This record gives sequence, C-alpha cells and structure tokens, in this order.
Amino acid sequence: MIIEKLESVLKNIFESCGFKIDKVTIVNSNRPDLCDFQCNDLFKLSKIFKKSPIEIGHDIENYEGEEKRKVFKKLEFVKPGFLNMTLSDEFINENIRFMNESKSLGIKLPKKETYVIDYGGPNVAKPLHVGHMRSAIVGESIKRIIKYMGNDVIADIHLGDYGLQIGQVIYGLEKNNIKNEDIKIELLNKLYPEISALCKENEEVSKICADITKKLQDGDEKYQKVWQKIMEVSIQDMKSLYSYLDVNFDLWYGESDSYLYLDELKSKLDSQNLLYESEGALVVDIKKDTDKKEIPPLLFQKTNGAYLYASTDLATILQRVKDYKPNHILYVVDNRQSLHFEQVFRVSDKIKLKEYQNLEFLGFGTVNGKDNKPYKTREGKAPSLADLFKQTEDIFISKKEENKNMNKEDIKKIVNAILKFADLQNSREKDYIFDLDKFSDVTGKTGPYILYTYLRMNKIINEVEIKNETLNNKIYDNFDRDLRLKILDAPNTLNSAFAERKPSYLANYLYNLCVSANAFYAQNHILGCTDTEKQENWLYVIKLLNKVIKDLLYLLGIEIPSKM
Repeated sequence: MIIEKLESVLKNIFESCGFKIDKVTIVNSNRPDLCDFQCNDLFKLSKIFKKSPIEIGHDIENYEGEEKRKVFKKLEFVKPGFLNMTLSDEFINENIRFMNESKSLGIKLPKKETYVIDYGGPNVAKPLHVGHMRSAIVGESIKRIIKYMGNDVIADIHLGDYGLQIGQVIYGLEKNNIKNEDIKIELLNKLYPEISALCKENEEVSKICADITKKLQDGDEKYQKVWQKIMEVSIQDMKSLYSYLDVNFDLWYGESDSYLYLDELKSKLDSQNLLYESEGALVVDIKKDTDKKEIPPLLFQKTNGAYLYASTDLATILQRVKDYKPNHILYVVDNRQSLHFEQVFRVSDKIKLKEYQNLEFLGFGTVNGKDNKPYKTREGKAPSLADLFKQTEDIFISKKEENKNMNKEDIKKIVNAILKFADLQNSREKDYIFDLDKFSDVTGKTGPYILYTYLRMNKIINEVEIKNETLNNKIYDNFDRDLRLKILDAPNTLNSAFAERKPSYLANYLYNLCVSANAFYAQNHILGCTDTEKQENWLYVIKLLNKVIKDLLYLLGIEIPSKM
C-alpha cells in the first residue's frame, strides 16, 4: 500500500531530523489541486520535543536526502503545522509496477481467519421482492471481500422456516382444502399476504395460526409433511432467483435446524442460573450498569413453551461454533433488528458461547419506494424479484435500439450491474429510494457507466498490441497523473472496505476511478498516438486500470458483458 510506504519514508525523514516518533499518519489530500497527501503529525511532534510546529516543519522541509528526493517532487510545510506531499513521477511509477506485478493488487493480507457470514435470511413461504435484495447483495459482496483478503468464509442463508408465517400459510392451505401435491410458489405468494391481513382483523384466526406454528415446532406429523412441501417449493424458487443475482450460499440451514441444539443451550443457561420466570415466560437479564438506555431481558421461551427468534439465534451460534469453530460470525441484517442482536450477543458472551467482540451486527437500511417508505411483503404491494428482473431488462433494452440485439447472458450481467451498483454505492446502514430509470443510465453514477468504461478501455487494449511490457518513469500530463494516483488508491480502499465491512467504499472508488479514466481517454488519443514509447506506457497503465476495475466489480458481485 502506497500510504504505508509513505508513512515509513516520512518516519525515516523525521528521525533523520532528530524527531523520533512511533507512528506517522498520512492521509489523502482533501485539496488534490495543492498536493497528493497530507500529514498533520507536526503538532504531536511539537508536544513531544517542546519545539514549535513551525520550526519542526521548516526542518523537515529543508532536509536534503536521497530518499526524500526519490519519493517527493515536493514536500512542503504549510502553517500552522501541516506537511503537504506531492509525489515524484518515479515513485508513482515504481508503485504502479509493484501493483501490476503483485497478487491481490499488492495488498498485504492479514492473518488468515475463519468467518461465518449470515445473510439473505428470507422467510420461507413469503414472496421475495425488491426489499429482499439488499441482504443478499450486500452480504454476497462482504463475503467476497473477506475471501479476497485471504480468509475462509462460510456463507449461510439462515432461512426463516419455523416462524408464524408458516402457521399462517398452513392455515390458508387447510382453509382452501389444498393438497400437498398442489402447492405451488404462485399459491404461496398469494396466500401469505391474504392470511397475514386476516390475522390482523380476526383475533381467533391469529390464535389458530399461532397454535399451528407451535404444533409444527413440537413435531406434529401432519404439519411436518405440509411444511416439508412448502420448504421444497420455496427453496426451489429462492435458488432460481439468487442464481440470477449470482448470490451463492454454502449452507441452506434454517431456523428449524437450530432446534436440535435448544436443549443443550437451555442447560447452559440453567447451569449458570441465568433463566428466570417473568409473567410465565423464561427470560435472561442482560442489562449493564454502563447502558445509556434500557435494554430489556432476552425472551427465551414463551408461556406456551414456544421458542422465539432470540432462542433459535443463540442455538444457531452454538451450532456454528461446534461445526466450524469460526473466529468471527457476521450478521447482514436490517438495522431494525439491532436490539434483537444486541440481546443475543450479550447472552452469547455471558455464557461464553462466542465472545461479544467477535459477533458483528452489520445493519443495513431499507429499500424504499418513491413514497420513501419501505417495501412490505405482507401488504403484497412490492414488485416480486422475478418481475423486477424482467422490468429492469425491459428498461435497459428500451434505452437504445441496438440493445434489442444483445444476447441474454450479457443482458443478465447488465441487469445485475444496474441493481447491485444502485444498492452498493450507498453506505449499507443508509436507506435509499429505488429508482430503476435512474439506475439504468449509461451515464452518471451507475453500474452501466462502470461497465461501459471497462469495455471502452478493453477495446483499446485489444486493438493495440503491447510490444513492451515495461513502464518507464514518465508521466505525460495531469490527466495521466490523476489516473495513476487513483489506481494506486485501490489497495487502501480495499483495506477500508474489509475493515469496516462496507462495499460502498469500493463502489464509490470505482465510480471516481472511471471518471478519471474517461477524462484521461478524452484528453489522450491512445490509438492515434505516434509516439510508440508513450503509447506503450499508456497501454500498460490502462491494462492495470482494467484489472482493478474487473477485480473490484467481482467483489461487488458484478460480471462484465462482452459488449454494450
């Protein structure tokens, strides 16, 4: 990483000037028109060495040394205590070569660890709609980023397959005298919103559905057979939709799988005297003296003996620890579940199941309609995922006449780019408004714009044969320089995306990189360049550019079509 190298160089310069410091911190400049990088450590040095930052700054600025000359075109002190750094062409190109010749774009990989990542998490027997994409898209990208950083990752969809919605659908099937062999996905998609609405209006029906759910969880043979058919039909449909999105899971476990571990979990809680009765239910107290707001007890078992999501999520942690011994367990779930997972994580830590700090809640905001309200399955108003895919295809094809002649595989890749980039450019914890027309444009901050940039550069690479696979130390203009610096920021961006579990860093970096690439393209006519050395240098740079774009698109779950 270029920033790490710069920090090492500047630390050496500080020490050569008599200012020994444990760590130097360098950041990208917020004024790229003035310099490339900045350091604000002179204030820290001033306190340590009892000298004014101005005096220290002038000492650094006036220092003459071979390393300084090689790395910096300009190392300038700016009052009251800042160092502005402009890199030399030689140093920039040295790092372009290093990045091009290295695996994983030159990133220093962390110690290998094992992660279980829980994402997707749809409820069985409920139709998947646009709102369900977010956990799948964000989770898949986080999984790929963690894998890219050299770790082992186990992806679990963790289906909601034993909750109240199953009882409601089974009630609907019984009410309409539907036989098991006649259960189809279209029927399930219709039944759930109907019965969910009926339960709100009719307390008696709501109680019947709850009783059916409890009997199913207790192993009722009749309901188990219906449930198995519902599972078969639902999972087949889910796999088809997730396959279109190129979202892949290692495990298709559900809430029901955790029931095998509930007795052991309950014994652990009992052995530590953590379970107590409250209004007939069993709960675990988790409040801390340091809490700034009230954290209610975790409800482990209802008065009728039924288990809840909190108990099955804890049992699932037990299962994962036994099966995979992960260093970290990550949950890519709706922000609105933050309290639930806070309760689960605290209990897990309390019984030494999995440490609190190694359980990560990666909350995401809602996908909203144009009314800025979240889509809801139970109201039946959100477009299904299958309809959304078709609608996105139609909008893209309508953008220009030649799109009608594209093959299906290319169109599928472009649809994925439209939908995924629209989501992933937003910081995951933020809500966003779903606007398909806007997301489908080939210009602006969209998936098609990134794909178009890659294909434009690839056309140049294919048309001009690179005869010389080396790079000299020249940079030919400011557009060229800006592009090379942007390319060199990829490892730093990737490290941040990994550390904070935020694919949005990659999406936004890709957009800015492509803006620089297109500005460079407009200014410099590579195909018509008569200076062979210059042309070969530029081809070297755009070849690395496309490697960066392709790798990062893969991490966002986006494939590149053959043409656009």
